[in-house]
Amino acid sequence: MPSLVTPVMCPGSLNASPQPTLSIDDDLLLRPWVPSDAAAVARVFQDRAIQLWHLRKAGSEDEAQGWIQQWRRGWESESACHWAVADASGDRVLGRVSLQSIILVGGQTEISYWTAPESRGKGVCSRAVARASRWALEEAGFNRLELSHSTANIASCRIAEKTGFALEGVRRQALLHADGWHDMHLHARVHEA
Repeated sequence: MPSLVTPVMCPGSLNASPQPTLSIDDDLLLRPWVPSDAAAVARVFQDRAIQLWHLRKAGSEDEAQGWIQQWRRGWESESACHWAVADASGDRVLGRVSLQSIILVGGQTEISYWTAPESRGKGVCSRAVARASRWALEEAGFNRLELSHSTANIASCRIAEKTGFALEGVRRQALLHADGWHDMHLHARVHEA
């Protein structure tokens, strides 16, 4: 069936080249995940705050290794783009930023993130989200980035506000967490022509 619209992003817009590494000032970078990051991921997912706001936990390094393999396949299939937030050397994992649920035809994706406990409160997450957003909207060609978080997650809401994601509304009982249903804030940024 013929389409009535021209796709915002054509197949191959992302995976025609390797996933980029993105510098953030002189002390941080976003880089593709590597197998040796599994220990860091497994450690972070033992944190109670991570478990409070996420739907899964890593029970072992092997499980984290499986996640990393899945994250790497996201770029190949153009369904997601997952970055490790790392120090300038690229060795130490400080967090994660992801573009998920990519819809190429509409140029849309959802951004998500987490920060390792020892990296919180230092601007790591907001700088990483800002850099990934800039890449998505200004370099990759996305038109709309959505950001969703539990209305009870005040820290995540601050990240959304600091990085220019306008609050668009509340999705009632939109996500089931371990402690029950959560209302979710929906924030978004769009490409400014």
